[in-house]
Amino acid sequence: MQFPYRTDHQVPLFLAPMAGVSESPFRQMCRRFGADVVVSEFISSVGISLGIERVLAEMRFETCERPIGIQIYGADAQVMATAAGMVTELFEPDFVDINFGCPVKKVVKNNGGSGCLKDMTLVAGIIKAVTDATRLPVTVKIRSGWDEPQRDPVTIARRCEDAGARALTLHPRTRTQMYQGAANWDEIARVVEALEIPVIGNGDVRTADDIMAMRQHTGCAGVMIARGSFGNPWIFAQGRDLLEGRPKRPDPTAEERFATALDHARLALRLQGDTRKTALEFRKHLGWYTKGLPGSAELRQRLFAIESMREAEEVFSEYLFASARSVAA
Repeated sequence: MQFPYRTDHQVPLFLAPMAGVSESPFRQMCRRFGADVVVSEFISSVGISLGIERVLAEMRFETCERPIGIQIYGADAQVMATAAGMVTELFEPDFVDINFGCPVKKVVKNNGGSGCLKDMTLVAGIIKAVTDATRLPVTVKIRSGWDEPQRDPVTIARRCEDAGARALTLHPRTRTQMYQGAANWDEIARVVEALEIPVIGNGDVRTADDIMAMRQHTGCAGVMIARGSFGNPWIFAQGRDLLEGRPKRPDPTAEERFATALDHARLALRLQGDTRKTALEFRKHLGWYTKGLPGSAELRQRLFAIESMREAEEVFSEYLFASARSVAA
């Protein structure tokens, strides 16, 4: 069961498409720490088809990010096809991914994302139209259904495969569940059994041990990590250790966390502009990188008040100095 794009390992690890997180700087950090494949933020097919520069900018990537998929969403097959053609010609990613999984209200209200799952004829029509519009492999990301009465991931997945999808990611919750309750990994296992194409498991993968557990539980061809990667690109390297039978490398020290956070920040400044806006938007990453450290609540409070990346560097230096003095005392 081969993926339709190059992967470095038999069981590849994927960075999930997440709005405001899966931007180029973070994708590059995750590739550096062992993500095999990355996917862009989910991007509006309408915005792409209209050529809106702000939307097109979200799809730009650097060579070091390959293999990369650009994920698009929408509920109009022709607009989706137009967008897929533009993505192919303007950016040439390794594959085009269709979002049938996003549960966010502003996406779903126009029947985009998981809203499409209410109409499987629409889903099949979108996949066929996108496949016809691009020379690139087309993949899909789905949920288990719109709601409990319509929960049928195997049937949904088979329809996607029949329509031309070359790989499929399942997040085994319904749209109405949002992120509540536990992801039903048994459903991933059933979809793996039912399909000929590679199936990627997604949902409740918060630690490296979860990566191994999902692979063993479901037999999935790959594992996609979403929120478990927040401030934690090391999850990919640790997960790879376990998948390949090695002892899991230790968690990073505070110094390693801060050094990585600052490397990430420098990438953001280079790619997104050395501006106050970039610094403000980066605050969330700084908070994630410091999660679980001694005194992290106070540390995050200081980081959430920064106006520039230089201030973040000063906060980190003061924290390490105070920690060293505390140990010496």
